[in-house]
Amino acid sequence: MRVSLYTATYIKDQDGATRTLYELTDSLLKEEIEVGIWSPAITPQERKGLYFFHVPSIPLFLYSDYRLAFPAGRIKEQLIEFKPDIIQITTPDLVGAYFLKFACKRGMPVVISCHTDWPSYLKYYHLNTLRKQAWKILKWFYNKADCVYAPTKVVAKGLKSKGIKKVRIWSRGINRKKYNPKYRSKSLRREWKTKDKKVILYSGRFVRYKDLDVFLNVYELFKEKGPKDVSFVLAGDGPIREELESRMPDAHFPGYLHGKDLSEVYASADIFLFPSTTETLGNVVQEALSSGLPAVVSDIGGCKEVVHRSHGGLIARAKDPYAFYEKCKRLIEDEKLYNQKQSNGLKFAEEQKWDKINGKLIEEYKNLVNKRMRRTYRTATP
Repeated sequence: MRVSLYTATYIKDQDGATRTLYELTDSLLKEEIEVGIWSPAITPQERKGLYFFHVPSIPLFLYSDYRLAFPAGRIKEQLIEFKPDIIQITTPDLVGAYFLKFACKRGMPVVISCHTDWPSYLKYYHLNTLRKQAWKILKWFYNKADCVYAPTKVVAKGLKSKGIKKVRIWSRGINRKKYNPKYRSKSLRREWKTKDKKVILYSGRFVRYKDLDVFLNVYELFKEKGPKDVSFVLAGDGPIREELESRMPDAHFPGYLHGKDLSEVYASADIFLFPSTTETLGNVVQEALSSGLPAVVSDIGGCKEVVHRSHGGLIARAKDPYAFYEKCKRLIEDEKLYNQKQSNGLKFAEEQKWDKINGKLIEEYKNLVNKRMRRTYRTATP
């Protein structure tokens, strides 16, 4: 079997979506399934059965770390030469629409995986009036696919409420070799000057739609009300980094990390604070739980489902800094609660194996391909 995958970015460890796609690629290659990746941004690598195709693009005006792709160049010829059995689309943009049209015209199975709540971003850029139109376009786009994969029940319910059909769950696993308490680093904590302090961590992009104003307000509440032996670390990068650094002078900003450096930052913190209301799941929350950090998340979005399922943290009222502050403070002051949430999170992480989760997805792909082959055979038989 051959799978063609289109995604807006395939930069290793750039975000939760790319980490998910790297894990999926690993699972497909283990099954000796050939994979073609079409993307405007790719981390070069050579692996048997893995092929890359660069898509023309320009940097996004509001966020240059990501690119706007165009259905130009040799995409059609590349797809014909690659001869995919199934196409997977992760980004509902112009190129995604081109892949969708290519598959539908040929009666080829096509699936769409939902990684981002795109319409929810509009309000952060003062474009909320376009939200209704955005969902209208997405409804048309998603309903052309054989299947739409949502990462959580929360997202699946939201998609169905918008009139999107054929929605199924493709959950997310956790790489326990990478995200593990064993990476806790005394030297890193000394570097942070946090030997006897509790460290509250954020990991992700520094953008408005991650509700980082709430994180900032929690920082200010701890400075004002205490306890004082608390330090803050924000791992990542993005367009509002300078603003965050200027308003959080005592916080640590190690930058964009990957590999062992990222593993150590997770494991060397104590609490994961993630106030975003726009997540479809929140891979970073699962990574934190797997690293031994209880998580404090919003009651809007996919993160709350991870915390509900794992019992590995606390859920705060969305966009309410004081509610998040109180949850963090409770974890700091209640050692028994902290230890229980930590233990629950680690147990949950052990159960979220990528091979098992992706194995189910691959079986569904095979079923779609076989269904298409049977349909083609019946059509061809006189």
